[in-house]
Parts: sequence; structure tokens; C-alpha cells
Amino acid sequence: MLEDRINENPKFANAESLLPVIAQDFASGEVLMLAYMNQEAWQQTLSSGDAVYFSRSRNQLWKKGEQSGNVQKVREIYVDCDADTILLKVEQTGGAACHKGYVSCFYRQLIDGELKTVGRRVFDPSEVYRS
Repeated sequence: MLEDRINENPKFANAESLLPVIAQDFASGEVLMLAYMNQEAWQQTLSSGDAVYFSRSRNQLWKKGEQSGNVQKVREIYVDCDADTILLKVEQTGGAACHKGYVSCFYRQLIDGELKTVGRRVFDPSEVYRS
């Protein structure tokens, strides 16, 4: 049916539009991080095979791992039913997606009303991100 046809591209309203992107570990299924893409980041991700995002804090494109070496190799791409959210299943090199050195950016869990660290840290950020 035509109504069930999948959109081939996410819906970027214009060049400045940002869509949320969930990065998930291809092998384990663990959610690694949430980031954003604009159309240029989407195109660079497709052409390079590495995850490229748009950094809202720096207001520029950001290839994951450009400083840390912890690159995300894209293995599968999914776009949701409204074509406004992207899921990347990635192979995370270096073992950490989080800039604080954890495997996942979701390394804290709310337990008994308090955020507690439950994730595993694999590197010391002060050793990796030297200014």
C-alpha cells in the first residue's frame, strides 16, 4: 500500500533543522547516546560510514571520535515512522561513547531518589581531552 511506503530520507525542514539521533551498540543493543543531526551531518554519515553529528554547544558538525579516537562505525540506520528521529546501530571503537569516559552516556540510574553511577568507565577524560 502506498500509505505504508517508507520515506527514504528523514524530514529535515531546512538546512538548519536538527533531528534527534539515538546511537545504539550494534552488538549489545545498549543505548550509547543521544545526539542531533542536520542534513549535512546526515549526508556525511551516509558517505563516510562514520557517525557525524551536529554539536549544538559548538554550533558545528562533529565527527564522533575526532578528538578521543572513539569513532562510531555505522552498521545499520533506522528512521522512525514520522521520519523525524534517527536510530544508528554502531560499532563503538575504543569502548566508550561518553566524553566522560563511560561506555554509555546513560551511566547513571535513579535509585531510591538518587542518581547513582552504574556504568563502567573505560578511560580518564583528562588523559584524552587535553586542551
